[in-house]
Amino acid sequence: ETLIVQRGESNGSASGANLQAINNELVESIESLRQRREELAHEILREQEERLAVEHDLAILNERWQRIQESLERKDESVRAYDQTIVNTEAAYRKIVESANTLLEVLRRETVHMSGRRSGSSLRS
Repeated sequence: ETLIVQRGESNGSASGANLQAINNELVESIESLRQRREELAHEILREQEERLAVEHDLAILNERWQRIQESLERKDESVRAYDQTIVNTEAAYRKIVESANTLLEVLRRETVHMSGRRSGSSLRS
C-alpha cells in the first residue's frame, strides 16, 4: 500500500483514521456491490424459470393451435363437399322435375288423344 501524505500532515493518527475511513467505505461499497449482484442473480434465476414456464405454455398453445387449425381445415373441406353435393343434387332434382313435366305433358296429350279416339269410336258405333 502506498500512502500519500499531504503537506502539513503528520504520519500520525490523522492519516490512520483517514485510511480507516476509506477502508470502511471501500468495504461497504464492495459489500453493496456483492449484495446487488446476488439480487440480480436471484432475479435472473426467477426470470429463467418464468421463461421456461412460458416456453412450456407456448408449446402447449402451439400444439392446441395446430389441432384447431387441422380441425378447421377438415371442416372447411367437409363444407365444400356438402356444397358440391347440394349443387349436384339440385341439378339432378331440376332434371327430374323437367323430366316429370315432360312426362306429364306427354301423358296429357296421350290422354286427350286416347279420349278423342274413344269418343270418335263411340260415335261410329
